Amino acid sequence: MKIKDIIPENRPRERLEKLGVSILSDAELLSIILQKGTKEENVIDMSHRLISKYGLNKLSSCSLNELQKIKGIGKAKASQVIALFEFNKRYSFSKYKRTAIKSSKDVFNYCAPKLRDLTKEHFMVLHLDTKNKVIKDEIISIGTLNCSLIHPREVFKSAIKESANSIILVHNHPSGESKPSIEDKEITKILVNSGELLSIKVLDHVIIGNNEYYSFKDKNIE
Repeated sequence: MKIKDIIPENRPRERLEKLGVSILSDAELLSIILQKGTKEENVIDMSHRLISKYGLNKLSSCSLNELQKIKGIGKAKASQVIALFEFNKRYSFSKYKRTAIKSSKDVFNYCAPKLRDLTKEHFMVLHLDTKNKVIKDEIISIGTLNCSLIHPREVFKSAIKESANSIILVHNHPSGESKPSIEDKEITKILVNSGELLSIKVLDHVIIGNNEYYSFKDKNIE
């Protein structure tokens, strides 16, 4: 069935206009983003198939090339899907800009939208002012963490430049498991000691997993 064969009041755009966006299903929302289907499949059926087969989580982490391997998804539609999820990440991330970081949960809420679904480990540093508000966030390295990659010089260089009062270390575990590795503990200890020498306190090191996190401060581990 083609979209034009569906009675107008049952089409996603018309339902949005009449009933509001919150009433639409995930597939209907995606169909509005994708706009058009193929000769064999209308955009609503395509959206149902994509969400049923891959789920929103997998779709959100697919690359441009991976999406184009899905039946019915060309470069234009793949770009639309990537832009949709990236916009959502940036929106979620922006909500916590310039808000005070008071707990490890605040760190998770601030960083998870950017780090949670990544397929490689990203090491981020949050630079805080005297009121614990984020001055700047910066990705220091990408890839499996080790002491040769995470050097105190790189971690504190920007903190000194930004006149940060303190910093928080954050990185993700693509496996979804937030428990720290031996390397995570070693790096944390090195950076905490370095911060003491530079009078820039390392307040915490938070590991982002799949809808969970681990805080060295909460566990009293340095």
